[in-house]
Amino acid sequence: MIATSMIIRKEAFFIRQHTTFLTILKQLVTEEEIKEILRRHEYEEVARRFTVTALLHFLVTAALQQWKSFRHGADVGEGHGLFGCHYSTVSKKAGEVPFGIIKEIFTLFCSRCNRQLRRKCNFPKELLLIDSTTVTVGKTRLLWAPYHGERAGVKLHTALQLSTQIPQKVVETTGLKHDSPMLDELANKDCIVVADRAYFQIERSDRFCQEGQPFVIRLKTNVELTQRKSLKRVVSEDSNIVNDFTAKLGTEQNRSDRRHRIVEFTDYEGKNIRVITNLYSTSAETVAAIYKARWGVELFFRWIKQNLNVPRLFGTTKNAVYNQLFAALLAYVIVTFVYTALAPKVKYQRLSLLSFLRKLLSYQLPLEWQVVIQLFCLADPLSFLGIAG
Repeated sequence: MIATSMIIRKEAFFIRQHTTFLTILKQLVTEEEIKEILRRHEYEEVARRFTVTALLHFLVTAALQQWKSFRHGADVGEGHGLFGCHYSTVSKKAGEVPFGIIKEIFTLFCSRCNRQLRRKCNFPKELLLIDSTTVTVGKTRLLWAPYHGERAGVKLHTALQLSTQIPQKVVETTGLKHDSPMLDELANKDCIVVADRAYFQIERSDRFCQEGQPFVIRLKTNVELTQRKSLKRVVSEDSNIVNDFTAKLGTEQNRSDRRHRIVEFTDYEGKNIRVITNLYSTSAETVAAIYKARWGVELFFRWIKQNLNVPRLFGTTKNAVYNQLFAALLAYVIVTFVYTALAPKVKYQRLSLLSFLRKLLSYQLPLEWQVVIQLFCLADPLSFLGIAG
C-alpha cells in the first residue's frame, strides 16, 4: 500500500512538472474569478471546449516554451498538458477575446504577488521604476500600429515594483505614443516614482510636490537652473555626489513655481547625472542609489524579450497581439512567484531565476529543487509561503 502510494506521488510529480506554472495560475486566479471578469467585460463564452481559460493556458505556456506560432503551439500543446485543438481555433479565439480580459487577469495576479512577496527595502519607500519597451514587426503586419519607417510596433509602459521585481501596472499603446504623458497614469503616491529624463516636465515637478507624490527623475540636459542654493550635507571621501542644491527650473517664459532639489552625481562610467527630487530628508547618496535602481526595469524588459519570446508576435489584430503580450507578462510573474517561493527553501544547490526556468522546463532540476517543488505543488502555494490567502 505504501509502495503504491509512493508510485502515485512520483507519477503525479512528473505530470505536474509539465503543468507547474498552470497549477499555480489556477490556484491564484480561480475559474470563478475568471468568470467574474468575463461578466464585467460582458463577454459571453460560447465555446464549450476551447474557452478563455484554455486560451490563457495556451498563451502562458507558449511564452514559457518560446513557441514560434499558433500552429507550432497547437502541434505540441497536448504534450504540455494543454487542450488539443487545431491552430486555427487558437488563432480565432485569440483574435476575438477582448485583450482587456487577459490584462485584468494579469493585473489581479500581479496585485496578489506584490502583496505576498514584498520585501523590506533600504529606501524610504517602495520604489516604482517607470519605463517602456517597444515590440516591432514589419509595417504590413500591424497596419493599426505604425511606427518608424518600415516598422510597426506596440509599447508596454510599465511600473515595476523594485522589491518584488513584478509589475504594479502596465499600459499598452501603439509605438508612436510618447512616454511622458503615461507617467501620470503609472504613478502611485505610496511609492517613490523613479524615471528617466523622457518623463521630466517642469509642470509635473511642481504638481508632484503639491500632490505629495515622491519622485526621483533625471533632468534633461538643456533645463536652465536659476537661484541656486547649496544644501548642507556631511561629505564622505568615497561619495560620488558632485552637487546637492535647490533651484528653480526653466526660463522666464516657463519657470517652475517651486524650488526643487537637484542632486548631481557620477555614474560607474564617470559621467555626471542630475536628478530632481522632492525627498528632502533623504541623503544625496541615497537619492543617487534610488536613481541607479532604475536599471532594474531595463533588466526586466531584457529578460522578458530574451526568455519569453515577446518579440515574436503570433497574430495581427489588437486582441491577438495584446492577449499574447499580457499572457507573456503573466508567465513572467508566475516564474518569479514560484522561484521566490522556492529559493529560500533550498540550502545547497542555488540557481538563478533563469537557470531555474530552463532546468525546470527541460526536467533537469537538481534533486533538492525537485523535492521542494514537489512539496510546493502538492500544497497550497500561499500556505507553503506561510501567508494567509
